[in-house]
Amino acid sequence: MGFSCGIVGLPNVGKSTLFNALTNSQNAKASNYAFCTIEPNKAIVEVPDNRLTKIGKIENSKNIIPTQLNFIDIAGLVKGASKGEGLGNKFLSHIKEVDLILHVIRCFDNPDIDHIEDSLDPIRDMKIIEEELILSDLVNIEEQLKNLKKNIDKEEINKEKILILEKISQNISLKKDINNLNFNKDEIEIIKTFNLISTKPKIFICNLSEKEKLEDNKYINLIKNNLNNENPLIISISAEIESQIAQLENKVEKKEFLKSLGWNDSGLDRIIKSSYIKLDLITYFTAGEKETKAWTIKKNTKAPDASAVIHTDFKKGFICAETTSYDDYIKFGGLKGAKENGKIRQEGKEYLIKDGDVVHFLFNI
Repeated sequence: MGFSCGIVGLPNVGKSTLFNALTNSQNAKASNYAFCTIEPNKAIVEVPDNRLTKIGKIENSKNIIPTQLNFIDIAGLVKGASKGEGLGNKFLSHIKEVDLILHVIRCFDNPDIDHIEDSLDPIRDMKIIEEELILSDLVNIEEQLKNLKKNIDKEEINKEKILILEKISQNISLKKDINNLNFNKDEIEIIKTFNLISTKPKIFICNLSEKEKLEDNKYINLIKNNLNNENPLIISISAEIESQIAQLENKVEKKEFLKSLGWNDSGLDRIIKSSYIKLDLITYFTAGEKETKAWTIKKNTKAPDASAVIHTDFKKGFICAETTSYDDYIKFGGLKGAKENGKIRQEGKEYLIKDGDVVHFLFNI
């Protein structure tokens, strides 16, 4: 199951530098001019999880395979992108395909790095992107309303879709957060089919220079105050420093470098973990001598659906899920110890897999 995070922002805010550091690659061009990213760059990133390593050691596994997230570096947007300015609607369409938006905002002064608006104003810059995303949704909604009204008598559900879209359009026009509107479960499922950018979860990433402190920056405080009513998730990083960390050869070197900065983990680790949380994802594990692997699923996923992430045959012939919690697994030294102490449960089709569950699926086809 693939979950994707799209990195957006104005040109020259550090998106491509961040992407390269995040993915430990040089896939994205990072240059001092607008639109150096033309086509979106894509890469897969491992989600750090110490639990996986511990399980693998207990099992003496030959292979330890972490779960992953997909990251996409989307070309810089500018004012008027929703009307085709800059690289225009083509790139707004790329944003529609992602599950989570990472909005990068430049929060450092540097006269040597060009700014598309000729001056640094993080609040203005942030609003340009947010407004373009909203305007893109309004264009999308108008097109969908036209099509639905043409076919209003063909399907009964079209009438309901029209009412929902009109309500969303009205609130977007008033600059209200549509995620705060009271829709029931059925309406929420319908809204998902519209593929609106405004409904996607979002993380704001404040990119600082190498010299600035992450916690004490005047621009970050301005952004926090501006977004105060929205309860946003804001992460401050330095893409320059993260690039240096990404170039280090091994974990020991990285740990020492982080320690010298007074950090417990890198900004990139925080972005990956926060993306995972923001997407409402959890991890379960399968363990064995041949392979210990982490699997990504949505919260409240039933056991048969969770098994389908491994192979669709598991769901077709699902019998039960032999399950133990991560804590019990560690406490009793693995599956054998957990079983001897009565901590292996046989769960049926209605069981909701929990974060950290160590699972063995039984199936028959």
